[in-house]
Amino acid sequence: MTKKISVSVTDEHMLLINEAVGSGDYASSSEVIRHALRDWKAKRLIGQLWDEGLKSGQADVGEPIEDIKAEARRRRRTS
Repeated sequence: MTKKISVSVTDEHMLLINEAVGSGDYASSSEVIRHALRDWKAKRLIGQLWDEGLKSGQADVGEPIEDIKAEARRRRRTS
């Protein structure tokens, strides 16, 4: 489902959107904006995960990577 909204952008942003559509990389300005929002969402998630990693403290240097991955998967399932 999609919703229509009105968004104001600077002349510079409009030029970027028009260039993206004009190049054929995107079919419409809406597609450019949707792609930008998905990218923004992914970057926010990466930032949150980075912060969680920093908060988790120092890693045990002797801990095998397989154990680290298993613990991460376990935490993801329970969150």
